[in-house]
Amino acid sequence: MRLGVILAAVLGIAVATAVVGYFGFGAVFAALAAIGWRGLLFLIVYSALPFGLLGAAWFWLVPRAPARLLGVFVGARAARDAGSELLPFSHIGGFVIGARVAILSGVSATAAFATTVVDVTTELIAQLGFTGVGIGLLALRLGAGHSGDGLVEAGLIGLGLTAAGAVAFIIAQRRGMGLVEALARRFLPGALAGAGDLRTALGEIYRRPGRLALAVAIHFTAWIASACGAWLALRLARVPIPLSAVIAIESLVGAVRSAAFVAPMGIGVQEATYALIGPLFGLGPEMSLALSLLKRARDVAIGVPALAAWQTLEGRRLWVRTKA
Repeated sequence: MRLGVILAAVLGIAVATAVVGYFGFGAVFAALAAIGWRGLLFLIVYSALPFGLLGAAWFWLVPRAPARLLGVFVGARAARDAGSELLPFSHIGGFVIGARVAILSGVSATAAFATTVVDVTTELIAQLGFTGVGIGLLALRLGAGHSGDGLVEAGLIGLGLTAAGAVAFIIAQRRGMGLVEALARRFLPGALAGAGDLRTALGEIYRRPGRLALAVAIHFTAWIASACGAWLALRLARVPIPLSAVIAIESLVGAVRSAAFVAPMGIGVQEATYALIGPLFGLGPEMSLALSLLKRARDVAIGVPALAAWQTLEGRRLWVRTKA
């Protein structure tokens, strides 16, 4: 593990601890207890819905994919998120883990990697729309007399920069291909027959605009569904907050986390953003931090089995190669 990753993780833990300590460990954990095990179990079970949608969006990008592969992509998506959330890698590490699970489950290496690249792109586009909804709700909230000058403008600037990055990434896939091919050679050496195969696979995917649009729509629905899960968990704790407020909070926290992708697992960034954004929509900082901790506990509960399943697939492949 590189020293920079270690230092970033340590700094993130320090920031998260400081944020929780600032508002009081007792108050935050009392809020967490108010949500309780029932809220955690609900989030774990409810996660089947957004993960099902995310897997479906990825599956939909595979040309002529048999229906039996839908479950494969749902599981691969769970492994992708587990790698990004629980392991001290960049998000690219999570993308590679997801692609590996798909390959080990019977998807061709070229299709797994090409669809991963496009799936990340469609999800980014959907998140831009979701973030736009959050910024709009924030503008309405601040227009009603709440404090927070400059947040809307900062959000719009960040949204514009992210949109520019998304356009540049799409252009790189469609024209330059250098970045995509470099990633393929680095993270899946020997898995791809050649750059031409990858270029052909990406071209075939992008020649289906209807499928791309549907994938974006499914991703957007998954973002909304995830926010609904957080809202329902808060309702179980008898926290009277509108669904629109939770959608705004979740969209803005997600946007900040994406922008701060260099922070391993978003430690510190997520907690600080919840504590800042939550009160603007009537969710106290203690309950906002409790929600953040609850979601981290959910990620561990889902991510550990997903990573274990990935390692089982890797071990099975190694065993077969050894016996051959």
